[in-house]
Amino acid sequence: MKSIVSPQNPTSMIVLPPAGAEVPPAFKRVHKDKNLRYSLLASIQRFRGRVYLSDGAIQPHELTETGRHYQEADEKSWHVMTLDRNGGVCACLRFLESAPAQFEKLCLRHAALNWSDWGGALRKAVRLEIKRAGRERMRFGEVGGWAVAPERRAGIEPLRTILATYGLLQILGGCAGVATATYRHNSAGILRRIGLSPLAVNGTELPGYYDPQYRCEMEVLCFDSRLPNPRFRPWIEELGSYLADSPVFSDCAPSREDSEPESAGAPWRNAPGPLPMTAAPWAEGVAQ
Repeated sequence: MKSIVSPQNPTSMIVLPPAGAEVPPAFKRVHKDKNLRYSLLASIQRFRGRVYLSDGAIQPHELTETGRHYQEADEKSWHVMTLDRNGGVCACLRFLESAPAQFEKLCLRHAALNWSDWGGALRKAVRLEIKRAGRERMRFGEVGGWAVAPERRAGIEPLRTILATYGLLQILGGCAGVATATYRHNSAGILRRIGLSPLAVNGTELPGYYDPQYRCEMEVLCFDSRLPNPRFRPWIEELGSYLADSPVFSDCAPSREDSEPESAGAPWRNAPGPLPMTAAPWAEGVAQ
């Protein structure tokens, strides 16, 4: 099997917890560095701003003066970010937990679908998912802020970013939730193949819709991180193990006494080598 990571194009991952969050002991390399965490989060926002702007999903006035695509949800979210050999962001994704889980607290409440004739069905479907997660004592939240560098979209990066996030959710103990997925770059199709499914009420799937904010067709999907498409389970497990050994930059004191701050100059240099994964047969064709 051909490797998707060549010596000429190594990549690594970093995890950013929410502000003030306790980091599970499964992460072996937790470092308290409030300033570096802020800097890395700003890098994510600038990267996301560039990608969304080039896609036409946002307009220049929606960025800060420094080019950041700032959203309040970012400070409260878990972030997985992929860095290239020079420390530049090339992919990112976040998970925002809703605690307590309520539709009115979700970013989804702002979706155009919620203000359409399907709004009642959307709210009912999400509340059913919240109740199910509550019965099974699972966290509930939203996946969002997905961005991949244009030059990496044709490769494995879109798939790998999503599956790494599944690995993160497994480390957090298993999470259920929702995601608004765009049809742009076949993002919704990739998510469906991984195991996300359309929201439904009484056996009727909620339809796709046009979102005027992001200027594209979208749909709302739901997920349970414990139940991915079985084809991808080996990759999720491997990426989860990789994340557990990757640098985690928190604004709280690390729970592990043997953790020490990383060098503020280049934290990615101490990541556990190039990202794992080969272009396995079960991964072929997913990103197309």
